[in-house]
Amino acid sequence: MLNRQSYSWQTPTNFLLIVSVIVPIAFSSWMALLNNFAIEKAQFNGADMGILQSVREIPGLLAFTAVFILPFIREQRFLVIALLMLTAGTAITGFFPSFSGLLLTTLLMSAGFHYMETMKQSLTLQWMNKDEAPEMLGRMISVGAFASLLTYGALWVMLEVFSLPYLWVYMVTGGIAFLLALFAWSAFPQYQAHTVQNKKLLLRKRYWLYYMLTFLSGARRQIFTVFAGFLMVEKFGYSAGEITLLFLINYLFNFLFAKRIGRAIGRIGEQRALVVEYLGLLVVFIGYAVVENSHYAAGLYVIDHLFFALALAIKTYFQKIADPADMASTAGVSFTINHIAAVVIPASFGMIWMVSPAMVFYIGAGLACLSLILALNIPRVPGRGNEVKVLQWQ
Repeated sequence: MLNRQSYSWQTPTNFLLIVSVIVPIAFSSWMALLNNFAIEKAQFNGADMGILQSVREIPGLLAFTAVFILPFIREQRFLVIALLMLTAGTAITGFFPSFSGLLLTTLLMSAGFHYMETMKQSLTLQWMNKDEAPEMLGRMISVGAFASLLTYGALWVMLEVFSLPYLWVYMVTGGIAFLLALFAWSAFPQYQAHTVQNKKLLLRKRYWLYYMLTFLSGARRQIFTVFAGFLMVEKFGYSAGEITLLFLINYLFNFLFAKRIGRAIGRIGEQRALVVEYLGLLVVFIGYAVVENSHYAAGLYVIDHLFFALALAIKTYFQKIADPADMASTAGVSFTINHIAAVVIPASFGMIWMVSPAMVFYIGAGLACLSLILALNIPRVPGRGNEVKVLQWQ
């Protein structure tokens, strides 16, 4: 499986775990500082921020283009190059406190992030066998959550204790992540996948259920990302510090439970795991619509985030039904499908919010119901030729 291996720690698993640590160091710091930096240093208004967030999602929509690059560069090397783009984009952000400067650094950072995530998903499903993939995916979420916790703590120290300017904070976090990416480049050999990957864009009819589940997952995540946090602030008056505390609790729960959730998915199967997730999300979204107590709302927010870990069952479902040669191509397609909602939902649901905030979450509950119906169509033991219970397309 390996071209070369000098030390026992130079394994595909450790490579993926190091990548899972690097990403939150750069991306979590970029996200945590963005609003304050944009307003205080670049004089952003609401319209400017809307444009910036739209630009940030463009690389996600274009993730399918990764397959056109793969004929010229191997996936593992492409992943590290994308990781260098992500970390460099974060490191240099503080040097460009202007509208155009933030657009350019955001585009660099986001392109690196989305290409990296596309390759990471593909390589994980190629390198890990079907039995170990669920636990490994959970483990990656867990170590990423731990890295995020450390990053938030370091940001607080740099900003509150040492009063470092944004330029230096971005340089420190992005620079450390950049150096770790160089380490991943130089320290690990190039690993061979068991199957040569298709180097063209593919959409297969028999993957239709995976595509639908991926799209609905992206739609629900957008409702959580955009509107659940907004509910906390607008309706219940949560401060920035209290919202940060909720994020810390979320990451702590992921650190403690994500690996166990992955192991549980491997034990009970994808159908049962997704049914549990969607039933839980149905209750959570209805809860958002009717909640009147700030503490209950915070509980819903934490539970909502914890259910994200169960969503990795969609990836392991695809691993079981897919042609092994389709992993790279379909990873890019799935990221594009997942990000369609990122373009449509914030603006359209924002208008619904102006009329009835509860309606946004009732629609989210409807999406959870549709996801539940689709999840019941997953066979108890999915595989090639047994992708769905009904509507089997070849």
